[in-house]
Amino acid sequence: MSEEPKPTKQGNNNESKEKSTPTDAEKPEEKVPAIDPYERLKIALNPDGSITRLAEVLLVPPTAEEEMSLPGLTVVTKDVPLNAEKETYVRIYRPTKIPSNDTDVARLPIIVYFHCGAFIMFSVDNIFDNEPCSRYCSELLAIVISVNFRLAPEHKLPAAYEDGADAILWLNNQALDPNGEQWLRDYADFSRCYILGSSTGATIAYYSALLAVGMDIEPVKLSGVILNQPFFSGTKKTKSERKYKNDMIIPAPAIDLMVELALPEGADPDHECLNPKTKSAYYDNIKKLPRVLIRGFEGDPILDRQMELVRLLIRHNVPVTAHFSEFGFHLVDFIDPKRHLTMLGYLKEFLL
Repeated sequence: MSEEPKPTKQGNNNESKEKSTPTDAEKPEEKVPAIDPYERLKIALNPDGSITRLAEVLLVPPTAEEEMSLPGLTVVTKDVPLNAEKETYVRIYRPTKIPSNDTDVARLPIIVYFHCGAFIMFSVDNIFDNEPCSRYCSELLAIVISVNFRLAPEHKLPAAYEDGADAILWLNNQALDPNGEQWLRDYADFSRCYILGSSTGATIAYYSALLAVGMDIEPVKLSGVILNQPFFSGTKKTKSERKYKNDMIIPAPAIDLMVELALPEGADPDHECLNPKTKSAYYDNIKKLPRVLIRGFEGDPILDRQMELVRLLIRHNVPVTAHFSEFGFHLVDFIDPKRHLTMLGYLKEFLL
């Protein structure tokens, strides 16, 4: 490794100072170009309060019936209605190779998954979440149920959390119905159910879990909650939010707009739907949560809030496994295969 340049000696007071360089304090403050949060999030606000989503996202359809038996497929999928009135549905992922012995097919754990998208974008068929769900299914040998929840601002929070609770109740109904969804009836282990989400999907996973632990869902057993870089908010900005206010992924103006669009009209960032520390009916259920896995990265503006959640869970005697990496940024594991493989390793250790 090459040595750093040696500092030059300072001249005496009689020497000319015309060529001296200004100190950092003397330098004019560098101006950061203003960020248009609507442009960054690729949305346009409509007069009625709805938004037009401008991002072009590659969509992945479910596996066609004639493709189900094609050689080489590791995962097959199907879309199933969840709540017809709310127009919600789930996408089910099933591995094609399921372990078995001479008499029985192995029962697979269930992962209920919530996609990212700032509460306002995407659906279960977006490629960003379809690929990770497929890997979770094939690598972990699990049944993955990805929930197509309602989006803000057309459906303000807690609508997405209620859709998450609907998915858990739907799962319970499948366990009790002898004519329920065949893939679940044939392959799922309802006693090993996990709730997982990424970014704002992890936020939905957290609050859906808080709702689920307050419901009678036997024979479904919630065995764990997995929060991959969860998003939370608060009125007072944290150190990491101030440090990364000009973050390339979620800069401060985009975060503020996300919060405004997601929360009920007039609510501030400390609202119970986005600040886990705010006392509410959600808060009262924290002590009932099962094991929780939290994943975060040093370069994420939301890092401090994720660490606050770890401390909150510990205070409520919830078993917590936390993995925070020194290098990385928000959703880095969605574009870096090595980080995704690391996450898969954490999941393999976490799933019972």
